[in-house]
Amino acid sequence: MTTHHLKDIQTNFERAITPFHIFDLDQDKLEPYKEPHTKDHFCLMFIEKGQMKMQVEDRNYEIMENSISVIFPGQLSSKEQVSSNICGKMILFDEVLFCSDILRNELRIYNYDISTKLNYIALPEKESEETQMLLKQIELLYHDLTSVKKEQARFFIKILLLKLVEFMHTHVDRESLKNENAKVYASFLELLERSFKTDRSVAYYADQLHVSTKKLNQITKTLAGLTAIETIHSRIMNEIKQLLLLSTYSHKEIAFELGFNSPAALNKFVRSKLGETPTELQNQLIQMYNT
Repeated sequence: MTTHHLKDIQTNFERAITPFHIFDLDQDKLEPYKEPHTKDHFCLMFIEKGQMKMQVEDRNYEIMENSISVIFPGQLSSKEQVSSNICGKMILFDEVLFCSDILRNELRIYNYDISTKLNYIALPEKESEETQMLLKQIELLYHDLTSVKKEQARFFIKILLLKLVEFMHTHVDRESLKNENAKVYASFLELLERSFKTDRSVAYYADQLHVSTKKLNQITKTLAGLTAIETIHSRIMNEIKQLLLLSTYSHKEIAFELGFNSPAALNKFVRSKLGETPTELQNQLIQMYNT
């Protein structure tokens, strides 16, 4: 599987002065992204005209004009069936520009499943026009970069990202939270965050939420495109990746930390999800984030 690195896409001048890269979007520029791949950076695509099919992890999207997509580092994605008239803008940028610390702290209410919600947003006319204006301003600064203009461009990117977060919260989350199913899903994610190390059966979460396993699966599939067990396994896998990359735990310690009976059980779980061993995954993660 290919991993795209921001440093390989930037010019030497760009690497020295700025943590982002912007360019026009067309069929040729999307060619390297057609096959399944990951990135070590964020990717924001605004589709002005045309359409394509996109897969992110287990989710499939029909990308239409006046839409925007934010792909997060490490997310497996591919771009397929790209129309000949597709055009727009793509910005590649590092994590600093995503205001991750702000989202984790001051804006925690906005951070609910954000890496999924920003994968695809169909923008109304007003929001689409605002997005195009911001992108135009970013591009003007990008093509005449100085140290001061670099900071201006970074602020415009942050403004754009925060507008997207606010749009999803105002127009999507607020409406969906009126729906009882969305409340159950939010409770499920909250309970999962507390219990995924010790409880990983759908029956346990359904019982705690006072719904049937069938109902819980219907809710998670409708709202997130994943079944309940896929959601549970995804959370466990994310924790495995973090521990492999960031901790000094041995594989045995990780196995017991996450409730596996043995390192062999951890190995079997990782292999069933990714087709590789924890050691192979760890080496891949180290290469991805440290090069």
